[in-house]
Amino acid sequence: MANQTLNLTPELLAYLREHGLRESPVLAELRAATALLPEAVMQISPEQGQFMAFLLRLMGAKQVLEIGTFTGYSTLWLASALPEGGQVVTCDRNREWTDMARQYWERAGLAHRITLRLGDARETLQTLQEAGESDTYDFAFIDADKANYDAYYEACLTLVRPGSLIAIDNTLWGGAVIDPNATDPDTEAIRRLNRKLRDDQRVEVVMVPVGDGVTLVRRG
Repeated sequence: MANQTLNLTPELLAYLREHGLRESPVLAELRAATALLPEAVMQISPEQGQFMAFLLRLMGAKQVLEIGTFTGYSTLWLASALPEGGQVVTCDRNREWTDMARQYWERAGLAHRITLRLGDARETLQTLQEAGESDTYDFAFIDADKANYDAYYEACLTLVRPGSLIAIDNTLWGGAVIDPNATDPDTEAIRRLNRKLRDDQRVEVVMVPVGDGVTLVRRG
């Protein structure tokens, strides 16, 4: 009945969440607590978290890499989809946010599935490569500083195994990607990466209009 993606009104989004969202109590509490922060806009939507968790279960993923932890909401969604023995390695440099994240990971009983690497994510990714972890991750999620998105993408492309997925957040960037007046560095960085992904013959790509736009990249 439609040949284009539906525009979600607030009412339709509320319906979607009422009928399609299965969010644990701890996840809901963490989302509410994060919404009180000045940086709340950085948190992914609950439907995006559930979507990625669904993908992990479909894939049977066990090893996950996350670039950008924030308060750990997306991390918790990812960890919740893993089997026992599965592990999320998540990278961030903000101790205040990640201290908050740890509290909720513990409350959810999933802290044992999460390894936090504090520091510059580029250095962390380099360390993982040097430790022989290339071609070992089943899924990677990039949601951090936009200026380094391309560097994160290239690093993740070596760390995930062939046939696995990389999910890149904010690729629609609130619509700014089509605004000719939006010429700030973050918007330009996202535009450059979107063009690169479109033309990158090493991978298969699909841009999904969920949340702020998430691009799924399958390594060939």
